[in-house]
Amino acid sequence: MRIWPFATNVDKDFEVFKTIYEFKVPALTGGIIDISLFEGRKILIVNTASKCGFTPQFEELEKLSQQYKDKLVVLGFPSNDFLWQDPGTNNEIASFCATNYGVTFPMAAKVKVIGRNKAAIYRWLTEVKYNKLKNSRVKWNFQKYLIDEAGKLTHVFGSNQNPLCKEIVAAIER
Repeated sequence: MRIWPFATNVDKDFEVFKTIYEFKVPALTGGIIDISLFEGRKILIVNTASKCGFTPQFEELEKLSQQYKDKLVVLGFPSNDFLWQDPGTNNEIASFCATNYGVTFPMAAKVKVIGRNKAAIYRWLTEVKYNKLKNSRVKWNFQKYLIDEAGKLTHVFGSNQNPLCKEIVAAIER
């Protein structure tokens, strides 16, 4: 089994898969998250941080996860890329999320979402040559990427869009 959580360097060759379902990423509390297991459901991928002004969005992400559990998987990717707002270890982040927000949705191990060493899955999410929708840049914590049931990127939502806002809910219900 190949696991590609990180790009080693954008100047070197590394594999970014053709579909989202090919990714297997380390989980926050150990083990592997096999994204192919989510095929047939929408996936909302969110880069998270424990010490950010948007951190309370964990509560709404958990509500979305519960409300749409038959048709949506929320998948969190902790990152310390923006003003060092998630400096903790994977275990500390897991404890924080569970204790403060009751997070039960899958969380990946901490990754880089910007820069030369960003995770391969974030290369897929942000580069049109992989996602076939558009180029984007992760601008801050809690940016959201919505993947449809067929594995296609359909929407990119900014950090300031709360998970339960009408635009996100409408995209999930489509």
